[in-house]
Amino acid sequence: MTEQKSAAAGPKPRRGDDPLGANSEIGKKLREYYDGLMADDVPDRFTDLLSKLERAEASKDKDGNAQ
Repeated sequence: MTEQKSAAAGPKPRRGDDPLGANSEIGKKLREYYDGLMADDVPDRFTDLLSKLERAEASKDKDGNAQ
């Protein structure tokens, strides 16, 4: 099973080919993690809270401009 993942990822660069060395692997893992986070949906509760905040700010701006 590990061999399939390695083959799918492509050949590993030689030491001289990769200026970042081990940092390239860390960057790849971070990118995969970030992509996974971005693919997740925003929970409804969070969306509702953002809507309430926007309405409160709009109301505050409207009241502030009227004075």
